[in-house]
Amino acid sequence: MRIVKIGDKEIGVRATPLALLYYKQEFGSDLIGDLIKFQDLMTDPSKLDSVTFLQMAWAMAKANEGVGKKFPDFYNWVAELDSFDITDDDVLFAIIEEAEKGFFRSAGQKGGKQ
Repeated sequence: MRIVKIGDKEIGVRATPLALLYYKQEFGSDLIGDLIKFQDLMTDPSKLDSVTFLQMAWAMAKANEGVGKKFPDFYNWVAELDSFDITDDDVLFAIIEEAEKGFFRSAGQKGGKQ
């Protein structure tokens, strides 16, 4: 779990299987598939899709809240944000790093699990 600041809000995000489910249910797309599209972000900033990024943040924030807790739908969650500084690398990469850490745990480990 990681805390990120979007505008004036501190948001807890967690990359869990529940986040994958929420993302698929809400947006009809696969979070990991959309995350992979950001791989070249460092070399080609035009790959950034700010709405997809916010969708990932929403799904991981909802997963962080846990099952059965009241959480706003995507539209209302975004409406609660006072601002979103797209040039704030700390926020962008913190979300991406949390997703990579949570969904690709064995990446970099020789032979997978150790």
